[in-house]
Amino acid sequence: MTDTLRPVDTAVAEASDTPKTLKRSIGVVGGTLLTLSCVTPASTLFVVVPDLFGSLGTATALTIAIGSLLCIAVAFCYSELGTLIPSAGGEYAMVSTMAGRLAGWLVFVLSLLVVMIVPPVIAMGTADYLAPIVHLDPAMTGAGVMLLATLAGLLDLRANAWITGIFLVLEVIAAGVVAVLGFSHSHRGAGSLTSMQVADSGGHATTVTAMMVVSGLAIALFVTQGFSTAVYLSEELEDPRRNVARTVLATLAISTVIILVPVAAITMGATDIKALTGGDISSMVTAWSNSAVGTFVSLCVALAIINAGIVMVIQNSRVLFASARDKAWPAPVNSALSRLGRFGSPWVATLAVGVPGALLCFVNLDTLYGVTGVSVTGMYLLVAVAALLSRRGHHKHTPAWRMPLWPAMPILLIAVLAYILTQQETTYLLWTGGITAAATLYWAFYLRPRKETHWVVSIPEDVAPH
Repeated sequence: MTDTLRPVDTAVAEASDTPKTLKRSIGVVGGTLLTLSCVTPASTLFVVVPDLFGSLGTATALTIAIGSLLCIAVAFCYSELGTLIPSAGGEYAMVSTMAGRLAGWLVFVLSLLVVMIVPPVIAMGTADYLAPIVHLDPAMTGAGVMLLATLAGLLDLRANAWITGIFLVLEVIAAGVVAVLGFSHSHRGAGSLTSMQVADSGGHATTVTAMMVVSGLAIALFVTQGFSTAVYLSEELEDPRRNVARTVLATLAISTVIILVPVAAITMGATDIKALTGGDISSMVTAWSNSAVGTFVSLCVALAIINAGIVMVIQNSRVLFASARDKAWPAPVNSALSRLGRFGSPWVATLAVGVPGALLCFVNLDTLYGVTGVSVTGMYLLVAVAALLSRRGHHKHTPAWRMPLWPAMPILLIAVLAYILTQQETTYLLWTGGITAAATLYWAFYLRPRKETHWVVSIPEDVAPH
């Protein structure tokens, strides 16, 4: 088991077998636009947040605020590790290098769970927000969104930065409209944001306990989770030693404001606790204004979901591309997933995440938000462990962005995240644990015996430490 604790030696391939790398074509602005689009503030606000309103009521804004504070520590870990190990592999490349192959493999599996499940779940919400214009089947519409996102993902990354940037403007406008309407129709004061009330099945107000807030933090962490996309794009960012940290931190700050301000406005503007717990934000917007404004906001959300699909397919394909380049699979699979198309994008990997995503739209995904919350928390926990180990050996002197308050920051984060995991529902823990156990067996019986040739993390030569 020493593999699990010993850092992986950075692979420096022979000239005849040089690992394929992606083209550096975007700066901080482009990277931030793509990363913000992966957070997809509007679709998060309209698709994920209503579930939190249903379980936490007026404590939703407080829970998201606490989650955002925790994410600052997570962002520091990502920023330091992302500048040390700027690879398209993202979390798994960082954790493998710092904490060993098994830890990196488990992070890869957890991140794959997140990035494969979330896009189709969000995509299926498109039909609800197109309802003011046309009634569509949610599964068919979601599948169509996933296929459209896949086609967009085959294009040049710079082109996608502009496409997603335009959509992002519409998202911000929609969130701003909701915030203005909510605050201008307030039925309760700012004190309601900490009143800790939620409606029960009979519509009567009950108290939200501290343990309910802690349990909700797993989903709250997921609300702004997309800021980590910056490390997946680090191999395509210009001057990654500086720009990865800038992109991560800027994205977290902007996305927190875009999401948290409308959540506070909705909490104060809902007519009563029953309406707030119901979480029907579109109906609230229509009641605060008129059907035309409600339709406009709904269409903006539909575009936001399409936008999220595009960016998530881009992110997911980079993860699979990097895993194939690092030989995580049998040779024929590695060869296929590492192929680059005419636009420089990993086209086989893009199809490999987009097409299954379309098929998942026809599967019952009721429990997958819970599984995603557990996976995100576990992934952040392992990243924090890697950050705790990031200043050993030659990495201590490698030029990189360095977080403040190290090592206190990652130690505190590890403790908090471990506690949050203990408060999650057993079913979600079992599902995630079962998948993780199966992945561990694959590592033990296939990857570990081939450790000289498989799961060898590579870093682009222009940023590899010397």
